Amino acid sequence: MNFKFVALLGIAFFMHSCVDDLDITPEDPLTQTLQEFYSQPGAHKKALAGVYGNLSLTGTGGAGSSNIGGIDAGTSQYGRVLWYMQDLATDEVIWSYENDPGTREIQRNIWNAANPIIRGMYGRAMFQVALANEYLRESTPAKLSSYGVTNPQDVAEIAVYRQEVRALRALAYYHLMDLFGKATFVTETDPLNTAGPEYNRQQLFDFIESELLAIIPDLKAPRTNESGRLDQAFARMILAKMYLNAEVYINQNKYTQCVEQCNAIIAGGYTLNPNYLNNFKADNHLSPEMIFAIQSDGILTQNFGPTTVMINGSVGSIEQNGVSLGVGAGGWGGALRLRKQFVQKFEGAQFTNDARNTIISGVRNIEITDVADRDSGFILAKFSNVSSTGVPGPNSTFVDTDFPLFRLADVYLMYAECAVRGAGNASLGTAVNYVNALRERANNGSQTANISQSALSLDFILDERARELHWEAHRRQDLIRFNRYTGGTYNWAWKGNGSNGISIPAHMRLYPIPEASLASNPNLTQNPGY
Repeated sequence: MNFKFVALLGIAFFMHSCVDDLDITPEDPLTQTLQEFYSQPGAHKKALAGVYGNLSLTGTGGAGSSNIGGIDAGTSQYGRVLWYMQDLATDEVIWSYENDPGTREIQRNIWNAANPIIRGMYGRAMFQVALANEYLRESTPAKLSSYGVTNPQDVAEIAVYRQEVRALRALAYYHLMDLFGKATFVTETDPLNTAGPEYNRQQLFDFIESELLAIIPDLKAPRTNESGRLDQAFARMILAKMYLNAEVYINQNKYTQCVEQCNAIIAGGYTLNPNYLNNFKADNHLSPEMIFAIQSDGILTQNFGPTTVMINGSVGSIEQNGVSLGVGAGGWGGALRLRKQFVQKFEGAQFTNDARNTIISGVRNIEITDVADRDSGFILAKFSNVSSTGVPGPNSTFVDTDFPLFRLADVYLMYAECAVRGAGNASLGTAVNYVNALRERANNGSQTANISQSALSLDFILDERARELHWEAHRRQDLIRFNRYTGGTYNWAWKGNGSNGISIPAHMRLYPIPEASLASNPNLTQNPGY
């Protein structure tokens, strides 16, 4: 059974019982008591699906519903708001419809603490924490016994579920640490509805690290779990990303630890998909390099998540290329375009046949002097609602394409970066081999675009990460790590609200804590500069 097909069953149950620093709106009345629900066969797996489901779904009333009070589904879907904050706020992409709440401020880097997208991300992540905590409360050995769950095989399986839930909670805290630098900290040992203390980046880092190291041995081995569920490589990916960015987070060099995690993931059996673009198609859950993805199903789990937005938004107003991408011919009429600085990463003969270069220029101007002009700026065709065998998804609006949160290509590039940064346990020769494996894959096996060790510089890696991982919610984090985000060292179109880009202040390396969260939890404090 594909795990995505039970997501709807689980998520409805939890909506009544958990709150965070935002207003959580119950959408369905509780029709069963806890005792009645958890005494049913398979109840803990249905509840597990609810925790996973929060990454994809926004409510129980269909694609337009949201259980985060005061904001709509479009600004509260986990993957979508993560993508907005990590990619729309950078040099990769721009959104045409600036009347959509919050988007203008995000893509022009002029946000404040009232921004609904920022509120949606903080609220959705804290709701994930609340769901995880509730699951852990209801799955202790004592609780299982009270619910009549005594079969040793069931008890052992639920013990694995618990470790997966802890990993999903760690993911939420990782995103909060990365984006906000602080968060309310609550676990299953805290009473319901508690405000919770504020944890800073160091405290969050330490908690996430200790949690993941503790649970890795009890998670499923890489590539042995059922589709849609996480395994040991998922936990190691979070650790690797934390260690890679540790100088930003906690002012410590942890590149050696990052390499250790990368090596463990690489040894786990994940392999590059021979076809780069198959990682972004309607059946990308089958890709051998997909470590974890936020799921999407055009029929069963309809939502306005990142892949639905990206694929419909990639249909040009001039080109009407939606059918080729598996959606309506006109899609969303030029909603997404590329900023010039990203397009320039693919300039040069070596990228002419690069599979990662899906840029469509046509009769368009590379410059976007008017954000509302949907006919200016090149467009991208990376993501598609068509399977690897050419079959379109069953719904022409809501796509079947999962959002690749973690994949093996990122591991190769993290290893290479650590090698260049001087990690003693990383080999520059191996790093070059990893980079060239990605380039050969992108060039259909040809070595014409391969690089030598002398070309493996930090500047090269930053650009190569953009070429390989664009629109996958990594760019802001990468630019900050390379000191290219704030300040004026590197500007891009509409950065800081200047058409050619201007410097932005250093405090914008973090987003503000939402006003609603500050109002509801007196323990929270605002980030400097806001």
